[in-house]
Amino acid sequence: MFFFYLHFGEVVTFFMIAVALGMDAFSLGIGIGMQGLTISQILKVSTTIGIFHIIMPLVGVAIGHYLSTMIGDVATVIGGSLLVFLGLNMIWSSFAEKDGHSLNQIAGIGLLLLAFSVSIDALSIGFSLGLFSVDIWFAILLFGLMGGVMTALGLSIGTKIGHWLGEYGEIFGGIILLVFGIKFLV
Repeated sequence: MFFFYLHFGEVVTFFMIAVALGMDAFSLGIGIGMQGLTISQILKVSTTIGIFHIIMPLVGVAIGHYLSTMIGDVATVIGGSLLVFLGLNMIWSSFAEKDGHSLNQIAGIGLLLLAFSVSIDALSIGFSLGLFSVDIWFAILLFGLMGGVMTALGLSIGTKIGHWLGEYGEIFGGIILLVFGIKFLV
């Protein structure tokens, strides 16, 4: 019911921001999906990233505008570094023996690092949301929903491509993560 109290322009703006925030998750989802994931793995990763797309803007709103200029650049460097690390780890693990130790991007700490790195830009959006008189909860929930949906879509596409690429899918996925990480750092 609260949806009707929002202005149409506000809803469109929030939707466009949500899609923009979800594009990183979508693109990286394609790369990670190339490992060949099950539906339950896709749901787990998508849900985790969706939750992070809710938590990060909330943290941004809580911290406020005062720190946004200082933390914005630091957050980008941290997120980019994590993606470079995850990409290199994924490439390395494709060459390593399967029983070797590598960081799994779809479980445990690897999943949390991935979700954090693709949601870091939502932190900056949270800083901005606190400055305006908008329905913050609607926006943040929309960010989470779109982040999760776009991740699931990317993972599903990546899984299809990964089956087509075979054993090289994990290498290509790692390269995608690595390129995005470098893009954030440059």
